[in-house]
Amino acid sequence: MIKDFILPDIGEGIVECELVEWLVKEGDTITEDQAVADVSTDKALVQIPSMYDGKVVKLYYKEGEIAKVHEPLFAIEINEGGADAPAEKAADKPAEKAVDKPAAAAQTAAVDDSADVAFERNTSRALTTPAVRRIARENDVDLSTVPATGKKGRILKEDMLNFLAGNSQPKSDSTAATSSAHAAPTDRTEPIKGVKAVMARAMQESVSTIPHFTYVDEIDITDLVALRLQLKAKYPDIKITMMPLFMKALSLALTEFPALNSRVNADCTEVTYLGAHNIGMAVDSKVGLLVPNIKNVQSLSILELAGEISALTDSARSGRVSPETLKGGTITISNVGAIGGTAATPIINKPEVAIVALGKMQTLPRFNDKGEVEARKIMTVSWSGDHRVIDGGTIARFNNRWKEFLEDPSSMLMAMR
Repeated sequence: MIKDFILPDIGEGIVECELVEWLVKEGDTITEDQAVADVSTDKALVQIPSMYDGKVVKLYYKEGEIAKVHEPLFAIEINEGGADAPAEKAADKPAEKAVDKPAAAAQTAAVDDSADVAFERNTSRALTTPAVRRIARENDVDLSTVPATGKKGRILKEDMLNFLAGNSQPKSDSTAATSSAHAAPTDRTEPIKGVKAVMARAMQESVSTIPHFTYVDEIDITDLVALRLQLKAKYPDIKITMMPLFMKALSLALTEFPALNSRVNADCTEVTYLGAHNIGMAVDSKVGLLVPNIKNVQSLSILELAGEISALTDSARSGRVSPETLKGGTITISNVGAIGGTAATPIINKPEVAIVALGKMQTLPRFNDKGEVEARKIMTVSWSGDHRVIDGGTIARFNNRWKEFLEDPSSMLMAMR
């Protein structure tokens, strides 16, 4: 029996994805749960596993094409007694979707377009990166005709640009330096796609449909930094950053101010106060901005949070996160200060109603209770709220409570259940 494998839901609101790399080819025998393809979804790089044992009959998309959710991805021949799933026969699929090239071998490692990792798909294809392959596709270039100057015959991005400029001969280091000094600068146009395209659409929708307002305050985290160092020394096997402390304190404050953990319906006639504190973290990943979230922070200890955050951050930075972690967020923390900057005006991650940007920690002079100047660790926080359901007084009082937990960690410990 031949069945079509239907591309399933792979994230909240995702309707299409880019086929980055096939990990099988037509005629391959595959097993259930075997990775078949890497796709760049609206939010992350995801591997698609097979639901069946069987033989791949047809691949309906070429690498680089856009596949639609709930439509056939590939056709597989399975035994009559195999697992059932909603599908249509491969013969019903339009012929123009057939793949006209061999797909990638199963051992190939999928990486983002911007990743600087070389890989080889099979003996008939060149050794290079996805970024170079994309440029080749866009310019209809046969990679086998491009002179390679990288190790083991790897085609570098510079090789491709030189080839497109009409200079197909590799340059020596001395001549390259001389010519580059006299070369006229050229413009370069790239399509906005994948995660970056989705982020652009999401941010545009957020600012055009949500009336934002921003509230900024500074927090003295001197004692919190000391607590983190104590925990780090006591639990050397757990990676304890400042984030689990920020996140747990935020959850405690949300319990007292549920309006910050709510969402409104499309026409803003109802507001739902959410019981779970699924706190998102904006992560600067290889594939663009991702916002995975930790589920039910209200039920986790600081040590449990530390473990969850460490694992999720590592996955997100590589661009490989579970679609489940991208769904159901209720409020977001953006740690822009880890890169730089003291304040920001963050855009709400719709349908959430609030987001906070953490500025970088600075050691600054401040007066103590005795009027003496001390060196204190200060961090600026910038809140953006949905003014349809949150007013300035609410976010100010909420931030004051969160600030109290952070400035006096003992008060946070006393509030935990």
